[in-house]
Amino acid sequence: MKGYNLVNLFEMINIFGEDKAKELLSNFYCPLNLDVEKFITGGKAIEFSKQRIAATHLVFTSYKKSPVLVGYFTLTNKFLKIDKKALSKNMQKRITKFAQYDPDFKKYELSAPLIAQMGKNFYNDYDKLISGDDLLQMACDKVENTQIELGGKVVYLECEDVQKLVEFYERHGFFKFGKRELDPDEEELFEGKYLLQMLKYL
Repeated sequence: MKGYNLVNLFEMINIFGEDKAKELLSNFYCPLNLDVEKFITGGKAIEFSKQRIAATHLVFTSYKKSPVLVGYFTLTNKFLKIDKKALSKNMQKRITKFAQYDPDFKKYELSAPLIAQMGKNFYNDYDKLISGDDLLQMACDKVENTQIELGGKVVYLECEDVQKLVEFYERHGFFKFGKRELDPDEEELFEGKYLLQMLKYL
C-alpha cells in the first residue's frame, strides 16, 4: 500500500537490537484498546516475536520528513472449531477445502491465521495518518500473500461485542461464527465476558 512501510518486529530486533525496539515501542498509545497498547509496550510483542509465537508487523509512514509508527498488527496461527450452523451452505463448501468435518459434533476443524492484535498509535495524533480500513487491509493482504506460499484462504479475528466495531469488520467481509470466553488475564482489559469470533474468506 502506497505511503506506508511494513517492518517485521523480529527483523527489527535482529538489526537494531532489543533495546532500540523497546524504546520505539514505548511511545505507542492506544486509549481505545488497552489490550492492544499493553501487548506492544509491555514486552509481549517482542517476546512473542523472538519465540516465533506470533509475528508483529509495524506500520510506518513519513511525517515531517521522518518515519513515525502509526500502527501495527500481529498475526499468529490457531486451531479452530466452527459450528456447521454458523456457516452458509456456500461457505461450508468453501471451508471443506481447508477443513475437516466432525460429524459427531457437527463442527469444521481447521488451522487458520488469526489477526491477534491490531491498532493505531494515538501518540502525537499519529492515528490520523492512517485509517482503520487501511490497517485492516494491510493485515489481510499480509495473510493472503503468505497463503499464496503456504496454502489457505481464510483469516479470522476476535473482537468485543460492540456494534460499531462489528459493523466495521462486517464491512470488510468478516462474519460472526462464534464466541470465546475471556481468559482470566484478559478480564481486566475488556468490559464483557467474551469476545466475538469473526471469519473472512480471502
